[in-house]
Order: sequence, then structure tokens, then C-alpha cells
Amino acid sequence: MDLRLFDSLESTNKYCELLDLSTVGEFTVVCAREQTSGIGQRGNVWHSAPGKNLTFSLVLKPCFLPFEQQYMLTKAVSLGVVDCLVPLLPEGQEVSIKWPNDIYIGRRKVCGILISNHVSGSSLSSSVVGIGLNVNQTEFPEWVPNPVSLKQVTGREEALEPLLRRVVECIALRYGQLQGGLEGEETLDKEYLSRLLFRGEERLYMLRGEQVEATIVDVNRFGHLDLTGSKGEKYTCQLKELVFLDLAGRREE
Repeated sequence: MDLRLFDSLESTNKYCELLDLSTVGEFTVVCAREQTSGIGQRGNVWHSAPGKNLTFSLVLKPCFLPFEQQYMLTKAVSLGVVDCLVPLLPEGQEVSIKWPNDIYIGRRKVCGILISNHVSGSSLSSSVVGIGLNVNQTEFPEWVPNPVSLKQVTGREEALEPLLRRVVECIALRYGQLQGGLEGEETLDKEYLSRLLFRGEERLYMLRGEQVEATIVDVNRFGHLDLTGSKGEKYTCQLKELVFLDLAGRREE
């Protein structure tokens, strides 16, 4: 692992995108003590108190992965983060993946992941994996939706650099499964679904502007979410087509 540490960056993902990735080694990690313009899914701002959390980007070279299977990389990275967190938490604490790749402890968000893929021909050439993990921060702005940190759950401080190295190690192990072909992919599929938040639960969603009651059933090979409506309707949706709602019908991040 080539670790590049910075006191402050606008965004670790943006920094990586300005590099000539063909000259950057796989598993290069760019980590910033402070991000001034961190970005999350759907273009949302990622808030992180300076020096309290992990905000970093990981460069991968998944040239073995066909473009249409790029979501398998999302599954591998998400499960790698889960693998790192589970041993740190009290026994029985639920860790899950909210589609497509947010990591939750209970019903609160501890980690966001943003992956930028680059294509060469029909395969991926490089990927920049941005990760924001709430570690030692205990106070969050009111506008941040349902956040939680490791310290809030465990009551203890975590040393950031050893934790960073452990996260990357866990992702590398799952990445190795992905490189292993069909058997590894089947394992990733099965374990990703077993961790999928709200799977099998009938809930409210805003789907393409219409409120529906539906149950998450599966995630297809393209990373689209498959749901079944309360009257048996079948839905398949992409990221920007679905909004999670709470019991009162309000947007739930």
C-alpha cells in the first residue's frame, strides 16, 4: 500500500482524478486529515470534523472486470468495510449496507462510499474508491442525516492510521475474491444480499415520483434494485429513481 497523507484537500477523489492514473500503482491510498468539499452519493456534501475521521480514496485497477459488471466492485468494497467494522463493535450490533453502498450501524449511517470508474474498451481500467468513515467524531451538525460514529457506539477512541490500514486490508481481501472469478462473485453476491438493509421488509419508497409500498428483493447484475409492490407489482430502479421514506412519508437518508 502506497499511503499519501495530507493535512487538507478539497476532496481526495478530486485529487486522484487529477492524477495520471496509468502511472499510479494499485492500492495507492490518498488520505486527508481534512476535506473542505467532500462529496457523497447523489452529489451530497460529506461532512467530517478535521482529524476525527477517515476520509480517503483508494486507487484500484480492476482491468479483469467487464464494464457491465462494475457493480461487483461496489459489492466487494462495501463488504470489505463491513468486515473491518464488525470486530470493532459490541457483539450482536447490526452492520448493514444501504443500497447501493452506504454502511449503517443499526439504523444510522457510519460510512459513505463513492466509486468513480474509468473504462477502456469493454472493461474497467481504473477505479477511484472514495470512503468517508465516521470514527471519533461525537457531535454532528443538525443538517447531517442520521449519522453515527464508531466512538458513539463503542465508547472508545480509535487510532486512525492503523484503522485505515485495516480497512484497506479488508477491502483487498474482498477484491481478491472478485478476482477469483465465478466462485468469488457468487460469494460476494450472497453476502452482499445478506447485509442489505431493509431487504425483505415492506416499506414506503418514492419511486419515479410516486409513493409506493414495496419490498426489496434483490440487486441485479447491473446494480439496479429489484422490488415487489404490496400488490405483487415488480419494480426495477436505478439510484436516482428511488428515495427511501420513513413511516410518515418523509425522505430518509
